[in-house]
Amino acid sequence: MAKTVLIVDDDPTQRRLMQAAAERQGFRARVVDSGERALEEASDPRNGVDVVLLDLVMPGLSGMETLERLIERRPEIPVIVITATGGIDTVVRAVRAGAIDFFVKPASPERIGVSIRNALRISDLRGEVKRLAKKSDGAMGFEDMIAGAPSMRLVVRLGQRAAASNIPILILGESGVGKEVIARCIQGASERSGKPFVAVNCGAIPENLVESILFGHEKGSFTGAHEKKLGKFVEADGGTLFLDEVGELPLDMQVKLLRVLQEGEVDAVGSRRPTKIDVRIISATNRDLAQLVEEGRFREDLYYRLNVFPIEVPPLRERREDLPALVEHFIGRFNAEEGKSIPGVTPATMAVLQGHEWPGNVRQLENAIFRAVVLSDGGSLRPEDFPQISGVTASLDPAQPHVAPVAAAAGPDPSAPVSITDPTGELRTLEAIERDLIQFAIDHYSGHMSEVARRLGIGRSTLYRKVREYDLKLRDEDELEEAG
Repeated sequence: MAKTVLIVDDDPTQRRLMQAAAERQGFRARVVDSGERALEEASDPRNGVDVVLLDLVMPGLSGMETLERLIERRPEIPVIVITATGGIDTVVRAVRAGAIDFFVKPASPERIGVSIRNALRISDLRGEVKRLAKKSDGAMGFEDMIAGAPSMRLVVRLGQRAAASNIPILILGESGVGKEVIARCIQGASERSGKPFVAVNCGAIPENLVESILFGHEKGSFTGAHEKKLGKFVEADGGTLFLDEVGELPLDMQVKLLRVLQEGEVDAVGSRRPTKIDVRIISATNRDLAQLVEEGRFREDLYYRLNVFPIEVPPLRERREDLPALVEHFIGRFNAEEGKSIPGVTPATMAVLQGHEWPGNVRQLENAIFRAVVLSDGGSLRPEDFPQISGVTASLDPAQPHVAPVAAAAGPDPSAPVSITDPTGELRTLEAIERDLIQFAIDHYSGHMSEVARRLGIGRSTLYRKVREYDLKLRDEDELEEAG
């Protein structure tokens, strides 16, 4: 999604010039003619204002007063001030009040574009620093989550209820749905906010080291134990221990974990006496623990001890309403990390992303955005920046648009315009794919057959012959008769 620039100037000519400059740079522009209207637009987060271009000299509420009030209400929005005089005193006052840049009217479109991109980069950096600080301090809250979909709002409500007590929580969901993020938000909304948050992936620990890593060991307790080590339970004392993929724990460690939960103390390997701990346990799994219990691979008593307050997290394909916000979040994050200034994605790209099934959920989306941002040369991300998802290979000519996104060979994607596989995952015939592709091109280019032929790289006579062979539907039925 393109970033939105709010242009505030009482001069209609200047407003039009700056609007044209911003839109040529790929931004959405919104214009107002007074400080009062600027505050109305920018103060409400739902309006989606990302940058403000603010004229300092206006009747009514002055630019400086507008700047001060806006910084007070929405300090995260970068403000670029515009002046006609270039007086150094005025500029210094504006910067001290919170403006991050300025330019003198009239400014070139290139100067305006550079200023906006720099402001967005600073905004991304601020957001990333804030996110990392909250994560490090164990203070993430549900307001930091992207959870606008109805199914995710239910998750948030359950998480907020669970945060009000020390009840054990079991977070269920497919791999990559964001179970750890939810666990961190539960801690941030609880009385343990700001205390240690220790995450352990139980499936990634070598079986012979599980006990030592979780519960700690004394110096000399086994070969290679050259010094005393605190276990994860002790590290999390006073805070939260997140046991991810808890279903992967060996049975003997499940027994010891059950004792810790019951007694509130841990026995380090080689220790003569237990250590008292105060830890909130949040566990998570993508496995069916009840099935593992039936198979004898997970202790029934531990299952009931952990599964006191279950929270089911939906996969990304069941919360597509959140996808645009997730895409914008990841682009901003990777812009900050990689020093990029990608403004967003094109509408065609968003359609491709919305149509994908995302078997790897939010983690797969995150990695796909990361790859696209790193490899992008600038500008909004296009479908060809996601070849694993769209099936579109980047053109050698960047100005040449793609014809249509095609389903990736990894499996059928019924939401893609043209699929190369059938519902069973087998390849379709070349004739069937060609028929669907031509029909899609006819619909996509509104029946303009010269354009369809050019995009498909075939002659018009060949195109009309194939239309007859496949009995395809044209936008204008008379056109086929004229071609005959």
